[in-house]
Amino acid sequence: MTRLVMTALVALTMTGCASHVVTDYNSAVAFDDYSSWAFAPRPDSSSFVTLDGNRVQNAVERELNSKAMNKVELVEADLLVSWKIVEEDRLEQSGVGLGFGFGTGNFGWGLSAPPPVREVREGKLVIELVDKGSEEVVWRAASRRYLNENQSPETRSKLVDEVVTEMFSKYPPDKD
Repeated sequence: MTRLVMTALVALTMTGCASHVVTDYNSAVAFDDYSSWAFAPRPDSSSFVTLDGNRVQNAVERELNSKAMNKVELVEADLLVSWKIVEEDRLEQSGVGLGFGFGTGNFGWGLSAPPPVREVREGKLVIELVDKGSEEVVWRAASRRYLNENQSPETRSKLVDEVVTEMFSKYPPDKD
């Protein structure tokens, strides 16, 4: 019994420690040299920012301010922040399959149907920091958690805040 309880506690602990973001960076870069940033121009040249876009930009600004980095005009920035929400379609099974059967003794018949499947459109947040001088990505973070069409505005805001906070907890990267 004690072994079962200990195994369950270890499994819960490991699950709680699982990272929801993946980061990558250029190990040759001296991240301490960066002190200013600006949002990169949007590649789609859209004149408006979406609701989720506002959530992302506010969260990024909050996190970079907490790192003592100054938001400046585009021409003065050391780093450019580029972000996108990569949309993906995923199949989701909901519920359980239905089935029935009958039989007597050692013999029986059964029939079942698989659970219903539906397509869900989700978005994964990706943030890249680009060295303005070299125009190369020096740091990248991608979320393993997704925004989807069924989430309320409050849930979406909370998710974006949590993901961006976790992303920037890994910036600047530890070079071990």
